Amino acid sequence: MRSILKRESYGMAILNGNISSSSPQHASYKFLIYGKGWVGGLLGKICEKQGICEKQGIPFEYGKGRLENREQLLADIQTVKPTHVLNAGCVTGKPNVDWCETHKTEIIRTNVAGTLNLAEVCREHGLLMMNYATGCIYEYDAKHPEGSGIGFKEEETPNFHGSFYSKTKAMVEELLKEFDNVCTLRGRMPISSDLNKPGNFINKITRHNKVINIPNSMSVIDELLPISIEMVKRNLTGIWNFTNPGVISHNEVLELYKEYIDPAFKWSNFILEEQAKVVVAARSNNELDVSKLKAEFPELLSIKDSLIKYVFEPNKKV
Repeated sequence: MRSILKRESYGMAILNGNISSSSPQHASYKFLIYGKGWVGGLLGKICEKQGICEKQGIPFEYGKGRLENREQLLADIQTVKPTHVLNAGCVTGKPNVDWCETHKTEIIRTNVAGTLNLAEVCREHGLLMMNYATGCIYEYDAKHPEGSGIGFKEEETPNFHGSFYSKTKAMVEELLKEFDNVCTLRGRMPISSDLNKPGNFINKITRHNKVINIPNSMSVIDELLPISIEMVKRNLTGIWNFTNPGVISHNEVLELYKEYIDPAFKWSNFILEEQAKVVVAARSNNELDVSKLKAEFPELLSIKDSLIKYVFEPNKKV
């Protein structure tokens, strides 16, 4: 499996009508971003703050085309003339992934056909595509027991088939392996400092009186999304587990919430069998091995340290 493309291979792209090198040392960037949701919106804000120098942000535009419409994607590329494409566009379902179980064709259209369509268009134009995906394609098993510290590595075959959403994400990931211009980031249970976001894992579990209590790999996106921009600049490709090192349980997260945010907060636990009675699709629980990401970015914080620094300290009320 391809893991890291030669770094300059997809550093050549059309910029203002000319071929330009986007090497990390001497670079001019322009990003084309798909998806204006939570992650896509944050990527735009990061681009505004980042840049080649402190006073210059990264130029970017949001794509106007639908992922499944090839002509619209081509028009976007011809108009924007990007150096890199960031794909944060996907359908996760509202209010949650249970929606996907009854809207399968819509999920396939965007998450599978649309993503592959964008990857192919980018490949034809010599553009690297950063694909913000999911690590919810595994579940603990005999080789990766809960609490063992043995995480799933990038090359291991997905073993979780409990939700149609996860099934499509695993399906498209397998096909994207054939594209040497794609970097796939497997995020999980995203958490940010904006505790009001519906997709924020903390927001989700604090809205319920009962939660399961299972250690999981999670992604603190305040720390990880800027790293993803650096990965774009380095022209990294292949599959990357994209969570903070280590695992943390639901109870451990809620204990931190209680310590920093709401001392009066109370909750109780239920087991998976009880959870299954109130959800349509099963939920993935796993630990991902992030040694590959940690080797590339040694400064990456553990999940608990990252939560404290980027989420709980900024929101501290106690």
